[in-house]
Amino acid sequence: MTGNLSKLEVVNRFFSGTGFSYDRVVSACTCGFDGYWKRRIMAKIPPRPVRILDQACGTGILTLALASRFPDCLVTGVELRDEYLAIAREKARSAGIRNVRFVLGRAEDVVVEGEHDCITSSYLAKYAELGPLTANALKMLRPGGLIIMHDFTYPANPALAALWRGYFHVMSMMGRRVYPEWRTVFDELPQFLQQTGWLTEALASLEEQAFCDITRESLTFGTAAIVTARKPEPPYRTS
Repeated sequence: MTGNLSKLEVVNRFFSGTGFSYDRVVSACTCGFDGYWKRRIMAKIPPRPVRILDQACGTGILTLALASRFPDCLVTGVELRDEYLAIAREKARSAGIRNVRFVLGRAEDVVVEGEHDCITSSYLAKYAELGPLTANALKMLRPGGLIIMHDFTYPANPALAALWRGYFHVMSMMGRRVYPEWRTVFDELPQFLQQTGWLTEALASLEEQAFCDITRESLTFGTAAIVTARKPEPPYRTS
């Protein structure tokens, strides 16, 4: 179980050997809401971006969608797992997407040069050390730039929480047969999600780093959330 493991150890425990089936599993196990959530992220991107950084980009689902939506923008995907990054690179090559690049590394540790209009992440926050993550985001964003964090949340409504637990139970029983490489995730992710405090921690960390215009948006009956915040612009000075 995940109780005594670091967040990095949890990631390695959950996702080793799962890259080849990730796209199918994330779509099936979210009942297709993954696509909706990513469209909600993309709707928040500032207009006419020049640089976007997608942290924990996985197999490149959001990264490549951003690169396709904004062909004049350089999109950088950062991913910890080489097996996932290899899939993302091949998808970009096959689709002929040239305004994208990929960096191997942990999101908290990678600092990409250049000022970014937006930094996105999907399913990263619960696994991340949010202090270093937001501190580095502040360095990489242009003044006025936006950070967007999306992840699962545990429903606050007791009835919805009971349905949520029941769904994970069914998914665990059926999913492990179809996708045995995901058995650990099916078995242990529900408890991990109940214990994570990523939403509260993210809001507090963004405030501590002096981000402004901090918002939170609950999605799909409280099963996910998007947090956004803006890097302050320098005060206007008159001569």
